[in-house]
Amino acid sequence: MRLADERAMMALGEKLAGVLRAGDVVTLSGPLGAGKTTLARGLLAALGLEGEAPSPSYAIVQSYAPPEVTLPVLHVDLYRIEAEDELYELGLDDARHDGALLVEWPERVAARWFHDALRLTLSVAEDGVRALTVEVPAAWEGRWPLT
Repeated sequence: MRLADERAMMALGEKLAGVLRAGDVVTLSGPLGAGKTTLARGLLAALGLEGEAPSPSYAIVQSYAPPEVTLPVLHVDLYRIEAEDELYELGLDDARHDGALLVEWPERVAARWFHDALRLTLSVAEDGVRALTVEVPAAWEGRWPLT
């Protein structure tokens, strides 16, 4: 899938919000500036977040809960994680019971952490258009591709 601009990235996030459920994990991979946070912002806006969602780069975890959004979401950025042990301190397993996880830079930890995730990988072409590659786990069958 090709995403021509920021608006297309936001629209993809909005569509994804329409099928997101408690317990879901969506991983977002790609280089800096590929649009991972923009996609997350589109998803959060569609879930009711007013205003712009800050990047979780410095906080590592940005939490959203009702009534701010219709579904609890943890937006996680693992770029600065140095050891997998740090993930236990973040409480990601507990958060999955009540809401969804959006995880940027999942490749920083072992695949077992997010084995059942919808894996979205963004790359940037020379013309600036983003290309999206998707790995769909069994839990997402019937929900992907988005319509």
